[in-house]
Amino acid sequence: MKNQKKYFGTDGIRDRVGKGMISPDQVLKLGWATGKVMKDRGESCVMIGKDTRISGYMFESALEAGFIAAGIDVLLLGPMPTPAVAYLTQTFHADAGIVISASHNPHYDNGIKFFSAKGKKITDEIELAIEDSFEQSLEIVSSEELGKARRINDAAGRYIEFCKSTYSAKKKLDGLKIVLDCAHGATYHIAPSVFSELGAEVITIGAEPDGLNINQNCGATHLAPLQEAVVSHSADLGIAFDGDGDRVMMVDGKGRTLDGDAILYVLATANTPVVSAVSGTVMSNLGLENALRERGIQFYRTSVGDRYVMDSLVENGLCYGAEPSGHVLCLDKTTTGDGVVAALQVLSVVVDSEKSLAELSESLVMYPQVLKNVPVDSAAGLDENRLLQERVVFFEEKMGDKGRILIRASGTEPLIRVMVEGECAELVEEVAIDLVNLVKSEFS
Repeated sequence: MKNQKKYFGTDGIRDRVGKGMISPDQVLKLGWATGKVMKDRGESCVMIGKDTRISGYMFESALEAGFIAAGIDVLLLGPMPTPAVAYLTQTFHADAGIVISASHNPHYDNGIKFFSAKGKKITDEIELAIEDSFEQSLEIVSSEELGKARRINDAAGRYIEFCKSTYSAKKKLDGLKIVLDCAHGATYHIAPSVFSELGAEVITIGAEPDGLNINQNCGATHLAPLQEAVVSHSADLGIAFDGDGDRVMMVDGKGRTLDGDAILYVLATANTPVVSAVSGTVMSNLGLENALRERGIQFYRTSVGDRYVMDSLVENGLCYGAEPSGHVLCLDKTTTGDGVVAALQVLSVVVDSEKSLAELSESLVMYPQVLKNVPVDSAAGLDENRLLQERVVFFEEKMGDKGRILIRASGTEPLIRVMVEGECAELVEEVAIDLVNLVKSEFS
């Protein structure tokens, strides 16, 4: 079996629509290849959901055909958040779950995410097995062995009730005014019902998907509209999801943002006694690590990707983990990053503590951080580039233990990400500009 994956990235398979693996013929064969691996494992049923981007209809049909050709039954959910597919895969006892989504990317991208029967991201071994199967010639099973397909019509209601069941405060959300930004994505018909049925006054923006406006100047990657709405409506807080609902960002009543790091801090320090440890990634802010240390909470860092945060939580027997981008894991409630569920856990803290979101996060002081995404032709040789390595060592010595530098290739896009953080904002900006220019000269 191959040692390196050819098609799978950090989170499934993703590309521009019509390019690489994200074209109808390739997606059909991907469905068949995955179905063949499932069949070899004695599995027989897959569940498929998607976000609201227009190409989802095309790829849903292609995946459906591929799985049926391999003899796998298909359950179709239509537009549903990624974590909803993970949850419903378990409740319907399906053998696998598939989400057609490019998460926070624009409408012209799409991708395929995979879940196991337990609602968790599939392993590297299964991804490699699917790639091996994909390289084989497509052979359709006999007519009597073809899979069947049916739609699940009550999926949204089931997931809404599940989300509400994870809210644990002694009182409901009565009296709270909340602004929701659904990014014109898969939470548009889920989140407003969840929060309003728990008693909150809900103001919704970004909840009119047309297939093209997903993540367009809204949602977890564009917080300005939410900040403005929270302030203009005098709301207590705001919640933003990304296109497929597995990320969450929040805004306090003063319009200040809370990313995944800040949300993790609130959840970790709200418990009595506080939790012993949590997990983040190499991208997590140094200010978070220091603030947790002051509270006696150990902080584990992993590679970028919520699957690696998940591995760390399981390995160390922990509950909470997060990425700054908004993937927040609450393993006592669900099996994967879930924006709606994570937001409900924060609201449980707000209600039980009788403190505002601003008060709960005020003791967290983040270090200035600059993150630049540099478009490149190829990131090949990044780790071996001697000139870049020497420059990083020079700046690390200059910043000492008051700063960090991380340069890495994106797992989902043709980008090299340059991250610099430290106590001195001017120095951070100076270092970031220098390293970005060097990356451009070496790789673009």
